[in-house]
Amino acid sequence: MIGRRRSRIPVPPPEHANRARVNDKIRALQVRLIDQDGEQLGVLTIQDALRKAQEAGFDLVEVAPDAKPPVCKIQDYSKYLFELQKKERMAKSNAHKVDTKEVRLRPGTGDGDLEIKAKHAREFLAEGHKVSLQLRFRGREMSHKELGVEMIRKFALLLVDVAKIEQEPRSEGRGMNALLVPTGKK
Repeated sequence: MIGRRRSRIPVPPPEHANRARVNDKIRALQVRLIDQDGEQLGVLTIQDALRKAQEAGFDLVEVAPDAKPPVCKIQDYSKYLFELQKKERMAKSNAHKVDTKEVRLRPGTGDGDLEIKAKHAREFLAEGHKVSLQLRFRGREMSHKELGVEMIRKFALLLVDVAKIEQEPRSEGRGMNALLVPTGKK
């Protein structure tokens, strides 16, 4: 028997997997009920809670299924879903993104230029960004990689008060890379 080839595309979870249960989908026998004004009505049977929700013209939404007994609220279900989506969007937009800024060096970069590049890197680090050091070799410079490591160490020493080396200098083709991250000290 020849086995079936499995698809590499992951199957998305059902759309209702993480949604709150509503009205007839609530499985608990008793629930703690909160009305549309936010007042607690106490612990009621599910039938009484559904009846109160229908009288008010709203849905019965299970807002805390893990509580003992589960907490249900009388409210408009579509409005509840909208509020959840709004909270998720806000949480996503407030997430902090760390950008990596790049500083390019050469083995023969002079001290004055190095200080100017260090000043720019200091500004990037103050804003919370990581700084990627890119050192490029040309021609015969390739035979003196130790000069590149020395240049990166020299640059890191200029920023020792605000940054530390997260990724040690490593050689990649005609270049050498290192990564500086801001330290917690101000």
